[in-house]
Amino acid sequence: MAPRRPNSAGAFPKPVESPAPNPPDPAELYAALDLGTNSCRMLIAQPKGSQFHVVDSFSKSVQLGTGLESSGQLSRASMGRTVQALRVCQQKLKRHKVERMRLVATEACRRACNARKFIKNVERETGLRLEIIEPEEEARLAVISCAPLVSTKTEQLLVVDIGGGSTELVWIDLTSVPARERPRAIMRLHAGFHPPQSPFPAAKVVDWISVPLGVATLRDQFRDVQDDAARFALMSWYFEESLAEFAPYKDEQTREGFQIVGTSGTVTTVAASYLGLKRYDRTKVDGLRMTSDQIDKVIRSYLDMGPEGRRRDPRIGQDRQALIMSGAAILQALLRCWPTDRLSVADRGLREGLLYAQMSADGVLEDGPF
Repeated sequence: MAPRRPNSAGAFPKPVESPAPNPPDPAELYAALDLGTNSCRMLIAQPKGSQFHVVDSFSKSVQLGTGLESSGQLSRASMGRTVQALRVCQQKLKRHKVERMRLVATEACRRACNARKFIKNVERETGLRLEIIEPEEEARLAVISCAPLVSTKTEQLLVVDIGGGSTELVWIDLTSVPARERPRAIMRLHAGFHPPQSPFPAAKVVDWISVPLGVATLRDQFRDVQDDAARFALMSWYFEESLAEFAPYKDEQTREGFQIVGTSGTVTTVAASYLGLKRYDRTKVDGLRMTSDQIDKVIRSYLDMGPEGRRRDPRIGQDRQALIMSGAAILQALLRCWPTDRLSVADRGLREGLLYAQMSADGVLEDGPF
């Protein structure tokens, strides 16, 4: 005898509707846009505890600084590409009804003789008001973005931001700050490298420097050198010479209690190569710690690949194969001066620093652990 069929058999299942997340309140949103020598990048976020939650983002290679080294001005083609990217940013800001924002431009606009004209054209074409920030503020914002990655065991900290047109280095002494307070002491630098008197223990900025050499400008300096290995060596030594005025340059630094935090596409690409990632994964890269020896091994593998091998490598690609070697040359020079067993990879930078600074100034971040 056949089993009796249940009354409900064959009925369509009742759909279980997953409620769509409520759109964030525009009053809680902040935006940060970073227009650099190579890229245009933006984040829209809302504060969440002592951190923030990213609501929307944008990143596009616009190569604004193409030809700047030889001509001293932004080219018509690069400005056109950049305006197109900024139109997309403007649409995102309008869609989310963002009112609190900082939209900044860095080294390419600092150096170009036609930058002011370009800024006015951007406002006319997109309605966005860009501000050109000074190197000290750029360095400070990069530092505070990395605060969550600072170890409580760190006594001497070097934050390095390798950009397209410049590289910022900030050396910070944390010996007078209690161990548990060290990341938060870094965050308080949003008020300036030499903030007014505070009841909290302060991080001491020993020295900082903005070197007008980034991955694009350093590459352009040695574009005429044909041999790949020779070009790399020349770039690395040339960059190291530019550090001569940096106060801690000649001081021998013990590895114990010393940490470097590196924020740039160069450092994250090196980390992805070290991990052997087939596809980039920020959760595996951001916060990864590497030793000088591990980084040197990756850089040597890049040299062994040659230009064609680097183009085929999925972690580098055709667009970045030349830029990764100028970035690696900068990184190698830094590690030659200050070898470390603790280089923290930061997939964060100026945009995150802009967000932290705005939210900290408004007092909307909770005063809890990172």
